[in-house]
Amino acid sequence: MYSFRTSLGPVDLAFTDRYGGVSAAPFAELNLAVSGPDDEVAKKENHRRLLADFAPGARLADLYQVHGSEVALAAPGTRPHCDGIVTTDPDVVLLVRAADCVPVLLADETAGVIGAVHSGRPGLAKGAATATVSRMRDLGAEEITAWVGPHVCGRCYEVPQEMQDEVAAIEPASRATTSWGTPSLDIGAGVRAQLERAGVTVVDAARCTRESPDLYSYRRDGATSGRLAGVIRLRSAS
Repeated sequence: MYSFRTSLGPVDLAFTDRYGGVSAAPFAELNLAVSGPDDEVAKKENHRRLLADFAPGARLADLYQVHGSEVALAAPGTRPHCDGIVTTDPDVVLLVRAADCVPVLLADETAGVIGAVHSGRPGLAKGAATATVSRMRDLGAEEITAWVGPHVCGRCYEVPQEMQDEVAAIEPASRATTSWGTPSLDIGAGVRAQLERAGVTVVDAARCTRESPDLYSYRRDGATSGRLAGVIRLRSAS
């Protein structure tokens, strides 16, 4: 069910893999997408299973992700159109989805502030990760740690030269070359550079989605790709 899972004080967080769910092929098994052609009953059961294992009894706060830089304050039961989400409330699971883009989970366990953000190529250019950091600091966060989850690596994310130049002009750390020698983007390196400049401690919990069959990848599988998730919650004192 997880490609990475850890705790830091009262904070629990994880990135999922594709196993432990009920979706049939080609989405097998733990597809956590909101939309797409997978069976709606299966997707609902996948979310139920994840929450039951990760944080039994907690409430879910997630997003309709739009490749932007807007950040929402978590409100379980709603699904805002944005790419970052933050909370100071205990036992609220923040969830962001990805299938090659970069999922990032953030926490200041001492201040009791957590966040999550989805940052693909457009989000990198728009500063989605740093916008989420800023919103957390508005809520009192000071010493923030970020976990960067699975995403397509620079060896695999081929782009046209013009697109590479455009993004690298904004974030030079994103410029890369594929394993076959063509222009590419390393969006994970770009997000890490943005976070580090913002004074955030970065933990690399990534693997390449395209190279890892236990992870979902749109670059590899196209429309038959499901979605993995990054999840984080602040445990209540009880």
